[in-house]
Amino acid sequence: MDITINASFLPHDDPEAALAFYRDTLGFEIRKDVGHGGMRWITVGPPGQPETSIVLYPPGADPGVTEEEQRVITEMMAKGTYGGILLAADDVDAVFDKLQATGAEVMQEPTDQPYGVRDCAFRDPAGNMIRISRRD
Repeated sequence: MDITINASFLPHDDPEAALAFYRDTLGFEIRKDVGHGGMRWITVGPPGQPETSIVLYPPGADPGVTEEEQRVITEMMAKGTYGGILLAADDVDAVFDKLQATGAEVMQEPTDQPYGVRDCAFRDPAGNMIRISRRD
């Protein structure tokens, strides 16, 4: 089979803050910015990798989500336990320094993990965990 990952989904609760983080802080391209009924879906991705995207979506957009489920999602987003993604870079320390200088919320400084990777972690404005590991 020839299957690739086209897009991953991360929730956002503030489209302008999401744009600022993914476009201005991480340097991702905006691929699509679609609005409907007061909600926005923003597709971003790394330059030079048009086949890989992250869709930033409003978590309340699913009509099947109950009010109670929406409350739980909102609480989990606030704690940073709802969504996350693992990115990779050649120089984790340089990326960490650059992101930290922008004021991004640091969750973990660059660390050599016992399972063999070097990584760091940040939270995006919606609370999603953004881990960045050394590309091997």
